[in-house]
Amino acid sequence: MNGLFTVLIASWLAGVAAFVGGIIARFEGSKETEAKGEIIHGVVALGGGILVAAVAFALAPQGVKYLSTFTLAVTFCLGGVAFAILDAAITIRGGTRAQFMGMLLDFLPEAISLGAVFGHDRHLGLLLALFIGLQNLPEGFNAYRETVSTGAKPRRTLIVFLAISLLGPLFACLGYFLLQDHVQLTAGIMCFAAGGILYLVFQDIAPQSVMRRHWTPPLGAVLGFVIGMVCEKLIG
Repeated sequence: MNGLFTVLIASWLAGVAAFVGGIIARFEGSKETEAKGEIIHGVVALGGGILVAAVAFALAPQGVKYLSTFTLAVTFCLGGVAFAILDAAITIRGGTRAQFMGMLLDFLPEAISLGAVFGHDRHLGLLLALFIGLQNLPEGFNAYRETVSTGAKPRRTLIVFLAISLLGPLFACLGYFLLQDHVQLTAGIMCFAAGGILYLVFQDIAPQSVMRRHWTPPLGAVLGFVIGMVCEKLIG
């Protein structure tokens, strides 16, 4: 029972980081200057760097370890294709919420994976929780700004972010109770998510980090990835 309680708390804290990021964006009241724009682009890059680190150190290695070469390649590519289809569908409908979609689509499969691996690999479970929280904080900040800029009400947006955080424990429980004894299926889910996340990083997140005649924002991606490396060394 202690293990389940830890999973519930870890998955909720990881999810509520997006809500915290939204709160910071809501009450951050500085003027929209060029310097602030540079910082915002850097925060976008930071989230992308952490996502790439999650793929490299937590998600893809499980696929490499437990899946056959063919299954690994197909599952990874299917993740990318599935996320591309969803991205295209949102764009066709007039949506411009790449940060929000990225936050949601990487959070849920990672939460399932967190619950699934925690029973037999506590360190990997904690590493996943840390990765999810670290990436959700800047993603929540960026997704809030992006969502509100499309006309959504600030209060309603924050309520949605808080509700999404509650999905973390729910999906983690699904993984904990249903997938602990299905290592290959869990690895497949993680590999699928890895392919989708990598697509989102290069399709939507990385382009948003670029600022004409400014060279520092992409350094956020370097910082995000090194944060992931340090977390992997300390916990993995």
